[in-house]
Amino acid sequence: MSDDLTRRGFLTAAGLTLAAGAAPGAAPGKQPGSGGPVRILGISCSPRKGKNTAACVQAALEAAKEAGERIEVELIELAGLAIDGSPAAGIALPPGAKDDFPALAAKLADAGVGGIILGTPVYFSGMSFLCKAFLDRWMALRRTYPLADKVAGVLAVGGTRNGGQEVAIRSVQDALFCHDMVVVGPGRPHSRFGAAVWAKGGKAADDTDGLAVVKSLGGRVARLALALAGR
Repeated sequence: MSDDLTRRGFLTAAGLTLAAGAAPGAAPGKQPGSGGPVRILGISCSPRKGKNTAACVQAALEAAKEAGERIEVELIELAGLAIDGSPAAGIALPPGAKDDFPALAAKLADAGVGGIILGTPVYFSGMSFLCKAFLDRWMALRRTYPLADKVAGVLAVGGTRNGGQEVAIRSVQDALFCHDMVVVGPGRPHSRFGAAVWAKGGKAADDTDGLAVVKSLGGRVARLALALAGR
C-alpha cells in the first residue's frame, strides 16, 4: 500500500464498500416491503459468550417478537469473532488474517432488516472494546448508508446500579446517529436514553426493573420497524 494513501482512499481501495453493498437491494432508507417479514437483529458486544449482555439482548428480542407475527429475530454474539478495528484507520489486515466483519456487514445492510438492538457491557463508563472495534468498522457502511432509517435501540449492562450504563448507551447511540438510523429509547413508561441493567451479584436476571426496560426497548424497536415497513 502506498505510503501516501489516505485513510479515505484506503477504505475505497481496500474494497470495504463491498461489505456496505453486499446485501442485494440494500439502499439508503429502503425498508422491507409491506406484508413481508421484518427482521430485528440483536447484537451482543460482550467478549463473554452467553453471559449477561447476550441474555439481555435475547430478552429484548423476545419482546420484539410480540410486536407482530411479521417480526423475525436473530441474536448475534460478537464473542469469539475476528473483528479488528484497524481497517477503519486505514491499516490493512495482514494477508490471510481472519475477518468476520464483512459477513456481519452484509446482515446489517440487508433491506429485510428493519431494526437493530445493540447491547454492551460497561467498561469504565464506556462501551466494550469489542463494541468499539465493531462500530469503527461500520465506516465501510458510510459510503452508501444502507443503515439509514433502520430503527436502533441500545442497552448496557453494568456491575453496579449506577455504573455508567447511560454514558455507555449514549456513546453507542452517537455512533448510530452517524448512519442516519432512527435511534429510540424504551418509550413510556420507561422513557430514557436506552435500557440500563444492573448485573446484581453477577446476574442481570436478578434486575427485574432493568429487564422490564429491556423488554420495553425491544418492543418499541419492533413496533416502529413495523410502522416504517408499512405494517
